[in-house]
Amino acid sequence: MFKMQKIYTIAPLGLEGILVEVETNLSQHLPRTILVGLPDTAVQEARERVWAAIENSELHYPRKKVVVNLAPAQIRKEGGAYDLAIAISILQASEQVELPDEKIAFIGELSLTGELKSVPGILVMVSALKNLGFSKIFLSSQNAAEVNIISGIEIYPVDDLKQLVNYFKNKENIDPIKIQKFQPRLADTVVDLADIKGQMQAKRVLEIAAAGGHNVLLVGSPGAGKTMLAKAFLSIIAPLDIDEALEISKIYSLAGLLSCDRPLISTRLLRSPHHSASVASIVGGGSWPRPGEISLAHRGVLFLDEILEFPRTVLESLRQPLEDKIITVSRVKGSVDFPANFILLATSNPCPCGFLTDQEKACKCSRLEIERYQKRVSGPLLDRIDLHLQVGKVKSREFTSKSLVENSAQVRQRVIAARNKQKSRSNLLNAGLDQEKIKQFCRIDEAIKNVLQQAVEKLQLSARAYFKILKVARTIADLANREDIEEGDVLEALLYRGRIFGD
Repeated sequence: MFKMQKIYTIAPLGLEGILVEVETNLSQHLPRTILVGLPDTAVQEARERVWAAIENSELHYPRKKVVVNLAPAQIRKEGGAYDLAIAISILQASEQVELPDEKIAFIGELSLTGELKSVPGILVMVSALKNLGFSKIFLSSQNAAEVNIISGIEIYPVDDLKQLVNYFKNKENIDPIKIQKFQPRLADTVVDLADIKGQMQAKRVLEIAAAGGHNVLLVGSPGAGKTMLAKAFLSIIAPLDIDEALEISKIYSLAGLLSCDRPLISTRLLRSPHHSASVASIVGGGSWPRPGEISLAHRGVLFLDEILEFPRTVLESLRQPLEDKIITVSRVKGSVDFPANFILLATSNPCPCGFLTDQEKACKCSRLEIERYQKRVSGPLLDRIDLHLQVGKVKSREFTSKSLVENSAQVRQRVIAARNKQKSRSNLLNAGLDQEKIKQFCRIDEAIKNVLQQAVEKLQLSARAYFKILKVARTIADLANREDIEEGDVLEALLYRGRIFGD
């Protein structure tokens, strides 16, 4: 007599997972298969897939009433990832396979021939099962490359159902995948800072942003080089570490954006949604919540080119994630938290025609048109952007200048050193410091405090802007490898808080 035991799989919920127990009961009634436990249409269709897969694997599907329960019942199950666990549970209940007394789990979608197919979100599922204390996981060979950097758990790649059954009958061997060492890569970019002529102040702002994780707004007329500066931004950001790479890869895995060609995200990414993008595509959504652009930009850059062309509803949806570094997507079927710790890099023209600040070409917009255009972005959203800069056109003489300028590699070394300094101090980038840590790490003397207070009153800045100035000044001091914030650091931070258009 076979010993009956529960079969385990996992239901992804955001970047976490909920353990699912699969139980099968066979009874002497008219042959039919019933799936219970809040399955969606795709899971309900597993009845036909599993039946055909078992029969085509030279196994026997029981000619009885088969009731399969997916517990807990209150969690909705969707997708084909439960197929393998359901098939193993039925085979165990019909005494065709005996499992070892270990904590093991099964993930995978079955074809009608019994072949095991890949499923989205596998990185999230395996990480969750590891945290739940499982010792072995059986999944599709097509998903193996996606999880080969997760250590501390044995992961077995399976080609088809027949191979797995033969493994448990000791007729065939399956070797666990070999853990690969994580190799971070620099961001894929075709623009080096050395390729950009002039714009020394803009380059300085990008360096500060990359070092401290600060948000940036560049405003200037067409042809000033705003987009080219944005493309060069990734070239100066520090490479990912293993924990960051896993975080990002989980998001992309859940969104179904990982493939055999790119099984792991090993470089920081720049997401550049079009201004016609909907709120749901930016923040996440769907009948069952999926990550949006702000989560796909996690640990990277969200680039909003011509931010004033985006609908106001889209821009206002960024306020909460910019503050909390997390987005909560609520739908009728559930509420899910996704990480959204990104650097916002936005560019804009100062007016509809774009030449309001141009020294060579006259602006043709009326005052009313300019005010309406600039008011498309609200004051509270501008307040959450740390660095504001007006970018002017490069003078023609700078195009032919042969003076040496720093390349991205040189700037990146300073950025990495500043980031290491911050993480050794608080394990956070300066942009993420809370009030207590600002008091602890952004101390200034009374003279500097008076200068800052006078500037805040004159510029009519908010309390949020006051603390952002302190955090930017802390980053400037870190780039100079100084322990204390000096007056020059605060004055430079104030330089990037000037109002470049109205709210």
